Amino acid sequence: LIAAVVLGPRIGRFYDEDGNPLDKPGEFAPHSVSLQVLGTFILWFGWYGFNPGSTLFISPSGYGDVAALAAVTTTLAAAAGAVSSMFFDTLLGFLSEGEAEYDLTMAMNGCLGGLVGITAGCSTVEPWAAIIIGLIAGVVYVLASKLLIKLKIDDAVDAIPVHFFNGMWGCIATGLFASRRFVTMTYGEAYSPGLFYGDGNLLLCEICGILFIIAWVAVIMVPFFMGLNALGMFRVDPIEEKVGLDISHHKGAAYDLTGPAEGDVAELAEKRATAHGKSGFEDSA
Repeated sequence: LIAAVVLGPRIGRFYDEDGNPLDKPGEFAPHSVSLQVLGTFILWFGWYGFNPGSTLFISPSGYGDVAALAAVTTTLAAAAGAVSSMFFDTLLGFLSEGEAEYDLTMAMNGCLGGLVGITAGCSTVEPWAAIIIGLIAGVVYVLASKLLIKLKIDDAVDAIPVHFFNGMWGCIATGLFASRRFVTMTYGEAYSPGLFYGDGNLLLCEICGILFIIAWVAVIMVPFFMGLNALGMFRVDPIEEKVGLDISHHKGAAYDLTGPAEGDVAELAEKRATAHGKSGFEDSA
């Protein structure tokens, strides 16, 4: 977040080349949705080493149960996040534009948001709670993504909604949903469960942790990024930015970015303007 604010938006995202605000934020199409899906599943697979693997052992008594619980909650939250983010974004689009469109990018980032949201409490929450955490994580991702656009903060890969906002949600969710029996199984009887199990100490600790991390990162990274920016080491030349670093640094474009024919796009827009031909049908009737 700090880096995105200091760096500023890409040319054509919120402002034109002369710095004039655009009527609508510019869209930068993904290079390959197929590779995006593949990357998401690779991350999802790696999360099983991150969450269940954090037990560090599997053979001592009780460790297998903790790892199994972490694997189940990780799976449920990721799946729930993918579903809720895509359909929530579809609902918002339908309410604002009258068209139901299903954005695979939203589903993939919602999946990652669910994984981030469950990480803090993967070994302490019930499976049903993991589904709720994932569903809320998907909504948090969509709302946070749209909030950044409103604030004109350019996050090219939506890492801030996925990791920062859902990271905070994951900590808060642990303070709410941590089950007494699973906290005892994982950490022992000396530790407190979540608020929904009659103890608010864990939630208070989670909130304090969030605030401390924000303060720590701000104190360290604001001077760092501002220093890089002042020295001209933080952003490439505007010409390189427009041409692309693949060409300026790697001797050629990595992808064929040829878009659809303008006539086809215009025809689709005209078709939608008539509600997919409904107006013409009514006129002929």
